[in-house]
Amino acid sequence: MPIRVLPDFLINQIAAGEVVERPASVVKELVENALDAGADQIVIDVVDGGRTMISVIDNGGGMSRDDLAHCIMRHATSKLPSDDLLDINFMGFRGEALPSIASVSDMTIDTFNGDDANGWHLDCATGEIKPAAWDAGTRIRVQNLFAKTPARLKFLRSDRAEMMSVLDVVKRLAMARADVGFTLNNKWRFPKNQDMAERVAAVMGDDVRGRMLAVDAVSGSTAGLRVHGLISEPTLRRATSVDQFLFVNGRPVRDKVLVAALRAAYVDVMHPREFPLCALYLEMDSRSVDVNVSPAKTDVHFLEPSHVRAFLIKSLRDALAQTLARKENVVAVSAPYVSNRFAGPGPQSIDFRALGSRLCSPRRELERGVGAMFGDKNAQTYQAAEPVNNAACPLGRVIGQLSNKYILAQSGENLVIVDQHAAHERITYEKLRKYTIKVQPLLTPIVVSLRDEDVMAVLSVAEQLHKSGLYIDAFGDRAIAIFEKPADWDLNWADLFHAIADEVRDCGDSTQLIQRLHLKLANYACHHSVRAGQKLDFAQMDALLRDIENTERGGECNHGRPVYKIIPLSQIDGWFERV
Repeated sequence: MPIRVLPDFLINQIAAGEVVERPASVVKELVENALDAGADQIVIDVVDGGRTMISVIDNGGGMSRDDLAHCIMRHATSKLPSDDLLDINFMGFRGEALPSIASVSDMTIDTFNGDDANGWHLDCATGEIKPAAWDAGTRIRVQNLFAKTPARLKFLRSDRAEMMSVLDVVKRLAMARADVGFTLNNKWRFPKNQDMAERVAAVMGDDVRGRMLAVDAVSGSTAGLRVHGLISEPTLRRATSVDQFLFVNGRPVRDKVLVAALRAAYVDVMHPREFPLCALYLEMDSRSVDVNVSPAKTDVHFLEPSHVRAFLIKSLRDALAQTLARKENVVAVSAPYVSNRFAGPGPQSIDFRALGSRLCSPRRELERGVGAMFGDKNAQTYQAAEPVNNAACPLGRVIGQLSNKYILAQSGENLVIVDQHAAHERITYEKLRKYTIKVQPLLTPIVVSLRDEDVMAVLSVAEQLHKSGLYIDAFGDRAIAIFEKPADWDLNWADLFHAIADEVRDCGDSTQLIQRLHLKLANYACHHSVRAGQKLDFAQMDALLRDIENTERGGECNHGRPVYKIIPLSQIDGWFERV
């Protein structure tokens, strides 16, 4: 069969197969064009989930007659002034969207650039341009989407499902640009110049108010990285990743490196089957990231993915490490106090290991395993400073114990309820996490056979694995030898290395060993902590409160459950009608 050059209409329809997957794709491309045109008000209307009509109106700069004629030509764009694909500062740049949409629909454009005597109207089906009364910005109307490609039309889902996808696209673009006003079907409105916290609440729901932590960090290296935005406190989570909004240089993305970094940051404060909420904005040199990966422009490639991931994990963990400094947890102690259980002149030592040995029955093999990893350094001895003339005790003064399970305290005009097991579990975990891992050298190396590509992937993170107590090296081209490992660790090493290799290929880095170390420590902390049902005296309860106040991530246990709750006395007065 002879080779022939395809006609333009067929080329455009093939391109549309990648650019225009569904109505939400059309909305995304048109709104991004409006943002590139400098619009600060964008109105979107969608009928029948987008299959019947999509209209996008903006107040941007508009187009001249010549620009209007060029805009539906393939690969015609105003957004690459330097012809440098490594220096992209616009949402769109490929010049594929409008001709692709026009090839699979009935599309018209009305525009006015402010310089011409009148506006212009373009019928994309015929190419005819004529004067119009349009007097500000641009309106693009797309009707009968995929009517020219019935095969694609039959794969659309229900109108309701397609509308949900459109709404998700508008939400992500609204999160990307809080300075721009968005209106969808005159129902969903995001005002211009909206406060970021308010926009986050408008997009994610009112339950996020007061429960998001600010992130703002700059890389100390020459990479020029900055991340800012909001992440959820660990007790605020979702069953899916629907409320994770990630942006690179203002562009909404769905990137594996960023998602993996977000998961790694929450590894010891949230259950692995739950998802944190976030609105994170990563800023970097445009030459350090490639956005020309796919026509949809939602995928990116980083020049140094491992550096980006490490920076993001550290920045998020620093934000999560705030203990009682969060706005919703700060409670003032009305006056300095002296605990009646601390009459001595100096700090008093409370040995919770002895307490636990009386009332707990930890599994011996777990104790022996973690004890071998950390030697004798896992003793849980607490120094509880005598709080004389000290008003900086946010969890307040102990007033009793409820059901041998909860510690009750008063802090100013607030009642504080502390889950004693969750609190001690976090304290124990954080102490263990700071110990140096005890390494066990092997007289005979463990040799694990792998594919040669897996060997290369695992060895690329060998230095990182060594920091976690695992010393490895190549054993020929198709195997890895383990020379040292964390003491008393017996894992399925082949499964571990396969998982590490897969993660390295996806993200350029791996946290598999760190996650397994976390699970080991979390289990040990859970089994060696004060239990629900244990009776504590006032000194022990007071020591526990003072320690959790000074513990990183002290507001949540290792599984993401809350450690304490604060109830204003005014709320209690309301219960008893003392208003």
